[in-house]
Amino acid sequence: MLEVENITMRFGGLVAVNQASLKVKQGSITGLIGPNGAGKTTLFAIISGFLRPTEGVIRYLGQDITQRPTHLRAQDGVARTFQIVQPFAGLNVLENIVVGAFLRHKSRNEAEQVAKRIAKQVGLEKDLYRPAHGLTVAGRKRLELARALATGPKILLLDEVLAGLNPSEIRDILPVILQIRDSGITILMIEHVMQAVVSLCDDVYVLSQGKMIAHGDPAEVVSDTAVIEAYLGHGAAGRLTKQKEEVHASN
Repeated sequence: MLEVENITMRFGGLVAVNQASLKVKQGSITGLIGPNGAGKTTLFAIISGFLRPTEGVIRYLGQDITQRPTHLRAQDGVARTFQIVQPFAGLNVLENIVVGAFLRHKSRNEAEQVAKRIAKQVGLEKDLYRPAHGLTVAGRKRLELARALATGPKILLLDEVLAGLNPSEIRDILPVILQIRDSGITILMIEHVMQAVVSLCDDVYVLSQGKMIAHGDPAEVVSDTAVIEAYLGHGAAGRLTKQKEEVHASN
């Protein structure tokens, strides 16, 4: 459904993304993981049209959309959430979701009906008329998700939708993400919560220092030596292996 081919993004002398490639199958949940500063959000900005890459090609449903404006990608069905959640603070929850629904529904009544349905889908039906600025972190994350869903996407890019949530809040939102996938929306997600990545994703890519260093089954990828060292530093994989051996020996 989505193909990112040899994308490079330079900001002056800084290479934020370096020849990165990935593919997202229709109907799947694909993970994009990597340490902070790896270039993940930059790559999302390129896919969604907020940035134009220095090199490379983005294909969506077989069409080259590398130069396609952001609003036209949204109309094509590409939606994203943002790592830093910023609802329209002067609007209530329903009105925030309606903003997204207006992309495809020009009637206020139609947009509100869509917004109410999506609010129920993400667990915000009891907060419809609550000011958006009064929501908890978990509530704001759900609102960000709802606003993106209201645009009627075919593919949804989730940028750390679980960040800042406690374990019970993470547990509660995982079924929501699965239900979105089951409704026919393909998902590409950036995430640091490895338990969620392993349980949700069909396929995982690892970005480190702008380069893709691993790709495959989630359980195998998170135990890959190169991935462990990208997160924890050079030699970390060997230290972890030694610690495990010492624990087994003591038992």
